[in-house]
Amino acid sequence: MIIQTERLILREYTWDDFDDIFEIFSDAETMQHYPKPYDKDMTQHWIERNLRYYKEYGFGIWAVILKSTGKFIGDCGLTSQNIDGQLLPEIGYHINKKYWQQGFGSEAARAVRDWAFENTEYDCLYSYMKYTNISSFHTALAIGMSKIKEYPDEKNYISYACAITREDWSYMKR
Repeated sequence: MIIQTERLILREYTWDDFDDIFEIFSDAETMQHYPKPYDKDMTQHWIERNLRYYKEYGFGIWAVILKSTGKFIGDCGLTSQNIDGQLLPEIGYHINKKYWQQGFGSEAARAVRDWAFENTEYDCLYSYMKYTNISSFHTALAIGMSKIKEYPDEKNYISYACAITREDWSYMKR
């Protein structure tokens, strides 16, 4: 699987990506909105789960590669997440903090949004985040999502759920 944007390539994870994603997941600042940074076992599980998702569903969270350098800068993709008690298709993303504030998260998430509506039957796509994760919230808004709910969440205390429907996406694309 390869999705290309103006500046990015999204491709399936390989085990060669371990050190790059571990750099992101083990960083306390990057993972401040998670219960804790990931250790090596959690990072290995993350890659294994996505490799399994590619085989089972044809998608998962993909590695985000900077076209100009070939550097792994994060991940973005489609997965199923428990959002307020419902298993829903979610666009998730993590960008290495060295590349924050350059629009890479939004660019990758837009590409995943388009891919999902063009290649799946989903009528609505979601993103959810801890209420303190303003950057992720802004990324969701930047790809055309709207905040649809705020709910108590055992993991996040309070989570925001954002969504975009196929109909709204079609209208945007016109």
